[in-house]
Amino acid sequence: MLDVTPRFVLDEDAFDSSTPPLAPAGDGALLDAYSLAVTEVVERVGPAVVRLDVRRHGYRSGSGSGVILSPDGLILTNSHVAQGSARVGVQMPDGRHFDARLIGDDPDTDLALVHVEQPVSLPAARLGDSGLLKRGQIAIAIGNPLGFEATVTAGVISALGRSLRAKNGRLIDDVIQTDAALNPGNSGGALVSSRGEVVGINTAMIMGAQGISFAVASNTASFVMGGLIRHGRVRRASIGIAAHPAVITRRIQVAAGVVQAAGVMVDSVESGGAADMAGMRAGDIIVAVDGTRVSGADELVRLLAEDKIGRPTAFDLLRNGRRQVVELTPRERWGA
Repeated sequence: MLDVTPRFVLDEDAFDSSTPPLAPAGDGALLDAYSLAVTEVVERVGPAVVRLDVRRHGYRSGSGSGVILSPDGLILTNSHVAQGSARVGVQMPDGRHFDARLIGDDPDTDLALVHVEQPVSLPAARLGDSGLLKRGQIAIAIGNPLGFEATVTAGVISALGRSLRAKNGRLIDDVIQTDAALNPGNSGGALVSSRGEVVGINTAMIMGAQGISFAVASNTASFVMGGLIRHGRVRRASIGIAAHPAVITRRIQVAAGVVQAAGVMVDSVESGGAADMAGMRAGDIIVAVDGTRVSGADELVRLLAEDKIGRPTAFDLLRNGRRQVVELTPRERWGA
């Protein structure tokens, strides 16, 4: 006869004094405080994070997220979301829809600015000072990943001052790394501090990696917004050269009286450009700009900011193993 009497197995671990107890009431209070902080931030900033539907050549070509930063409808997003768009549809968390147009974009920082065309009064988020961030701070990401609107993830600031290569090959500086989960569609959304301030614009994640996501710092975003509002672009300087990083051998360092092991070698000089007019040649190695040391091409691009346009600027060069200085006047760089 089949024995169907219930049998119970004694779980000795249940009586093991080494088994960790449930979290004490004090820990529960801390978790409640953390939850309350996150929900308050989401209630404050969430209404200003929108879904963007982008149309190019008359067809819907993609979607992403954006952050409203002024009541009249200035929305910051990623360049790779909005670049080249003819029309942008804005869907608010409360269900309202608006049409917007692209004000300008900056592929060098992967940021773009769009503006709602109708007269509106919208909830707006506030940009914080990303320079005050510290590793380990709470980071809350709000966006519309994979079409799921108003999605919230939370983590911490994992690292600061990272560099991230933009789609056009330029290096984005001072990028924030976080473990708050991001997915496609989060691009252009808000990375928010526990104070309810937008400290970053979510821009990228490493596919296949767990807990590694990136946001463009709010201080970078503030600078870029200013340029896009004034000019529809961010103005940067150019001297008219093609160049690559170069090693400076110990022998040349001693002969030229320099202490750095790398610079930027000029490959070619654009005819009639600023470098050409100043006598710069292929083979020259740039080691400093206005006294600031240069050891790589990204550093050179970084130093050629808007304030250098039209202003005489000193370039320290190594030529045939000897150091010399040439003065030239950078011009505005057009294109990516």
